[in-house]
Amino acid sequence: MDKNIADLRKDYTLQDLSEIEADPNPFIQFKRWFAQALAAQLPEPNAMTIATATPDGKPSARMVLLKDFDERGFVFFTNYNSRKGQELAENPQAALVFWWAELERQVRIAGRVEKASENESDQYFSSRPQNSRLGAWASNQSEVIGSREFLEQRLQEFQSQYANQEIPRPTHWGGLRIIPTEIEFWQGRSSRLHDRLLYSHLDDGSWKIERLSP
Repeated sequence: MDKNIADLRKDYTLQDLSEIEADPNPFIQFKRWFAQALAAQLPEPNAMTIATATPDGKPSARMVLLKDFDERGFVFFTNYNSRKGQELAENPQAALVFWWAELERQVRIAGRVEKASENESDQYFSSRPQNSRLGAWASNQSEVIGSREFLEQRLQEFQSQYANQEIPRPTHWGGLRIIPTEIEFWQGRSSRLHDRLLYSHLDDGSWKIERLSP
């Protein structure tokens, strides 16, 4: 390697984040930042890391796509039998991270997890492209398989099974909603003195905003 990893660094200078300009409601603040990520035409601005853990605390993380959000929480869709699905069934707590490098921003979210309603899952499933719906049947997500050909054969089998038919949603596939207890907005600043505003959900339903040291 020509360049030492330890020497890789960038000074963040684009914007700042103050308590005055931040909305008191973290969902409105997220909506504002997400709209700006869309307007900047970032590649997959809805991509997020989700971290889960087993009941004994063994963590795992992966990238998924945000598909809906409102004041009830942040929704993505998955196979409930996958590793993340099983871990969330046993330990329904998760953390999310959005990283928008071009805007020098990240958003960190932590909270409890519950299944989306069957109606929500049905509506989203029916909106997916046909082969994506068939893929939900063909893939036993996170299970070991012998080859790529095995997976492609499974897809062909379901293509034949549901030819000229409505493709139903598998009962093991659907939405999960992260209901946040904390949301942190991070804006990169010069000299690594970043702006960090943490929203914490209080028992009365309101949100407390605190500035964190970078």
